[in-house]
Amino acid sequence: MTLLPLPFLFFFLTSIPLSVFSQFNDRSTLLNVKRDLGDPPSLQLWNDTSSPCNWSEIICTAGNITGIDFKNQNFTGTVPTTICDLSNLNFLDLSFNYFAGEFPTVLYNCTKLQYLDLSQNVFNGSLPVDIDRLSPELDYLDLAANAFAGDIPKNIGRISKLKVLNLYMSEYDGTFPSEIGDLVELEELRLAFNDKFTPAKIPIEFGKLKKLKYMWLTEMNLIGEISAVVFENMTDLKHVDLSVNNLTGRIPDVLFGLKNLTDLYLYANDLTGEIPKSISATNMVFLDLSANNLTGSIPVSIGNLTKLEVLNLFNNELTGEIPPVIGKLPELKEFKIFTNKLTGEIPAEFGVYSKLERFEVSENQLTGKLPENLCKGGKLQGVVVYSNNLTGEIPESLGDCGTLLTVQLQNNGFSGKFPSRIWTATSMYSLQVSNNSFTGELPENVAWNMSRIEIDNNRFSGVIPRKIGTWSSLVEFKAGNNLFSGEIPKELTSLSNLLSIFLDENDLTGELPDEIISWKSLITLSLSKNKLSGKIPRALGLLPRLLNLDLSENQFSGEIPPEIGSLKLTTLNVSSNRLTGGIPEQLDNLAYERSFLNNSNLCAENPVLNLPDCRKQRRGSRGLPGKILAMILVIAVLLLTISLFVTFFVIRDYTRKQRRRGLETWKLTSFHRVDFAESDIVSNLMEHYVIGSGGSGKVYKIFVESSGQCVAVKRIWDSKKLDQKLEKEFVAEVEILGTIRHSNIVKLLCCISREDSKLLVYEYLEKRSLDQWLHGKKKGDFGLAKLLIKQNQQPHTMSAVAGSFGYIAPEYAYTSKVDEKIDVYSFGVVLLELVTGREGNNGDEHTNLADWSWRHYQSGKPTAEAFDEDIKEDSTTEAMTTVFKLARSHVY
Repeated sequence: MTLLPLPFLFFFLTSIPLSVFSQFNDRSTLLNVKRDLGDPPSLQLWNDTSSPCNWSEIICTAGNITGIDFKNQNFTGTVPTTICDLSNLNFLDLSFNYFAGEFPTVLYNCTKLQYLDLSQNVFNGSLPVDIDRLSPELDYLDLAANAFAGDIPKNIGRISKLKVLNLYMSEYDGTFPSEIGDLVELEELRLAFNDKFTPAKIPIEFGKLKKLKYMWLTEMNLIGEISAVVFENMTDLKHVDLSVNNLTGRIPDVLFGLKNLTDLYLYANDLTGEIPKSISATNMVFLDLSANNLTGSIPVSIGNLTKLEVLNLFNNELTGEIPPVIGKLPELKEFKIFTNKLTGEIPAEFGVYSKLERFEVSENQLTGKLPENLCKGGKLQGVVVYSNNLTGEIPESLGDCGTLLTVQLQNNGFSGKFPSRIWTATSMYSLQVSNNSFTGELPENVAWNMSRIEIDNNRFSGVIPRKIGTWSSLVEFKAGNNLFSGEIPKELTSLSNLLSIFLDENDLTGELPDEIISWKSLITLSLSKNKLSGKIPRALGLLPRLLNLDLSENQFSGEIPPEIGSLKLTTLNVSSNRLTGGIPEQLDNLAYERSFLNNSNLCAENPVLNLPDCRKQRRGSRGLPGKILAMILVIAVLLLTISLFVTFFVIRDYTRKQRRRGLETWKLTSFHRVDFAESDIVSNLMEHYVIGSGGSGKVYKIFVESSGQCVAVKRIWDSKKLDQKLEKEFVAEVEILGTIRHSNIVKLLCCISREDSKLLVYEYLEKRSLDQWLHGKKKGDFGLAKLLIKQNQQPHTMSAVAGSFGYIAPEYAYTSKVDEKIDVYSFGVVLLELVTGREGNNGDEHTNLADWSWRHYQSGKPTAEAFDEDIKEDSTTEAMTTVFKLARSHVY
């Protein structure tokens, strides 16, 4: 083999570009990176025979590898340690992956890096205090949407060339440094959605960010006033979002003087005062000042914002009239000023000059008519003007608005014939026009998506059309207090999605169709104050979800179907009909005390309610003629009177003897259908059934064989006989408790009482109480009530029922005065128990949980430190923080 001369070999090697050698080295490095990532399938084209510059994830400049784009590759693990061996790397995007661990300080070795995006991963821990060791060339840093916690280090302000800094949506629970203001080249700053930050004002030092264009500081626990000094030199600002914080004071005029500002969001703060009158930010597109405490009038100068598309001023205290010039804004799409105190008429200009999409002015004091041209632009989706003092007719033009989704005109003074074409607007799903004076008839057809129709308390008339069966999306139908007549068509029963039907206070006649069995989803049916007749259909008792039934003030006859008794009705009213016979046994309890009034021929087999005894009526029907019966009755009354005097003393003596022997008679008062007698309960009051005891009595778990169910029995006693006043108050208040119907409140089934003891019978909760779920089973306190009777004083009321220590408000402990605030306080303590895992009377060295939570808040410690470690997770911390804040507001 012939060897090449050395001079020729030297010439050959020096003629090869250095980039070729660089690619050889970088390819080797990239293959190591691939290996460290676990050889993912998405990098299968990476091999030692192809050029890295042809790989889709690699960016090359002049033959050199300068960038890696691993965005959204679902990579896991840690950042490869060899990645910075790429000597020319200036771009690195690792976003939208599952990289974990602490901040990868290996990236300090990427000395030429200009762009670094680690957002949307699962990094955790604190950012390193020496984070400024990142490349001095770095101008883009995105660490958003990770689980970084602690403080944002001050040294971040020393990465001097940064133009974009994104730290939003993480778990920082310390402070953000004012040194961010030293990043004088910064153009975009995003710190939003970090509500665990220690409360702080907007640093004055941020005023040095003169090149800033985008500021996003929403929901990061900002407090104090918005300083004009911060913004007076930020002349390049285009976007400012300070929403959902606790900012106070007035809105500084300087914000409305920023010539380049397009978006200003200050909603959901505690800002006060008037909106600045001088507005020269003529490039404004979005302006949202809603949900504050702003007062005064809407400035006329808003009319200068000719590029404005969205104006939201709702939920404030604004007064005065709506400036007509706002209606002339040519780009206005969304106008929301609801829940203020505005007066005057709605300017006719709205809709004429712009393509309005949302128009919401409800809950004000506006008068006059609805503007004619709201939908002139052909884009209107919603008209929401309810709860004003508007009058007149609805413009016919609104019926031609095919884009409408919702119309809410309720609680006004509108009149005239309702535009028929509104019913069939192509996309309409909700029509709410209750409490006006509209006339007209129900249409044959409605929009295919119409799910909610509320037209009650108007003057609609005619019959309910048979084609109502085609309104297949209908969920709620409220048409009470109108002038509808005729029969209820059986086609209405084909609407199987209905949850509620209100046709009360009309002139409907005829019988109810048997086909109502198809209303499987129905919860509420109100047909009162009509002229309906016939029998109550048995099918009503087969509707599985029915909770509210009102058939009162009609002409129904016959017996109440026994199937009605099997329903779990919260409310029932069949009063003022022509019903006969016995009521279903399950309905004969105090929960339905006013359900059967004015039905003279109704009775009950064992009357608890104020109804005749069916057994006596049956005997009476076979009795003697009236005059003879009356004479016998008079004689019987005289004899009975005499016998009463004779037997009085005997009965009194017998009763005293029985009391001395402790053989008192028990009395059962039921509030729900019960399948047991007093003896079933009393006979089982034995010690081995006790599951709890307290200062006022014991709690028993009793299995009732006749019904196959378990009940919880609270036995409350007093060593002395309660006086007549306290006895009456006990009975009255227990009856009130018995009428409560709520899915989250344990049912009081009945009360069994005698002179020295009261038994409260509840449904038994198999899955334990909230207290037991939180703290495990305990024997000491099962929440037994205590009667507070002061020594040498008359007992006040059975409302004086004390809860356990830790659950009662301090003022109650001193005064024994009970009102609804006691329940608010107790509810707050329960919320604290849920998020902290502590008991209500356990606050470590402090007296109770409420005091402990307040001291924790006052100390400035992170809220999350108070949470129960067994349930605290990243995904629930925000919700737990909200519950903790709500709880504090209930106890202090």
